[in-house]
Amino acid sequence: MSRLRGFLWLLAGLTVAFLAAVVAYMTLSRAARVSVGEVRVEGAVQQVVVTSQAVPVRTLLTAEMLTTQELPVATVPTGAVTEIEQAVGKLTLAELFAGEVLLEQRLVDPDIIAADGRTAVAMNAEQVLMAVPASDLMSQVAVLKPGDKVDILVSMTFPRAAMTAEGEQEEEMVTYILLQNVTIAALPGATFVTAGAEGQAANQPPQPPNALLVTLVPQDALVLKYALDSGAIQDVVLRAPGADQEWEFEPVDIDYVIDAYRIPVR
Repeated sequence: MSRLRGFLWLLAGLTVAFLAAVVAYMTLSRAARVSVGEVRVEGAVQQVVVTSQAVPVRTLLTAEMLTTQELPVATVPTGAVTEIEQAVGKLTLAELFAGEVLLEQRLVDPDIIAADGRTAVAMNAEQVLMAVPASDLMSQVAVLKPGDKVDILVSMTFPRAAMTAEGEQEEEMVTYILLQNVTIAALPGATFVTAGAEGQAANQPPQPPNALLVTLVPQDALVLKYALDSGAIQDVVLRAPGADQEWEFEPVDIDYVIDAYRIPVR
């Protein structure tokens, strides 16, 4: 009888060991399949914003640099950005790698003024920061945002080769693109409508900036200063996201308008 009892205990132990081995194998196999994406993890998920490319430090984020991904709620880090619109136009405080979850603590609003009175503008060692009057209509309608790419157009008066009958120098106005693909680093004094802020559009309309802060190489800054000091009329035009090509253009003067539109003149 004791021999039979011992045999039964041995059989029960072997059965338990076999079941434990089967459970362990199934658990490890499922974990391996999850790691290669063959099995979807069940449970609640959260959408997060991740970088679609490597992003250097002190870069103004654009929508093209970002994408969204769903992660299990338990794995979402604290401060993760959940909507692309929340990150566009923000300045990175650290280098970001492709596929990295975007964290609020690694971003800063270029329009936030620090305790020392400086704004967190994006620029590199080969650029200077220049304030441009926000007198153009595009700035006044509060359309521009930090990180936007713009072209600066000017109308200036130049002397003509011809002289008047009285021997005076004739002048004419010429309109042309002075600088192309300029980055707006910050918009001091501007306020924007925040998505989801109920009633803000009616009670607190967006305010235009006091100036446009742009980053330029020193030579371009000198050209812009010369034009402004010469009394040029300035306007800016907004580029489409990702459009960074150099435009080919022909300066416009009175002769151009007459020829292009076949205006009859004496």
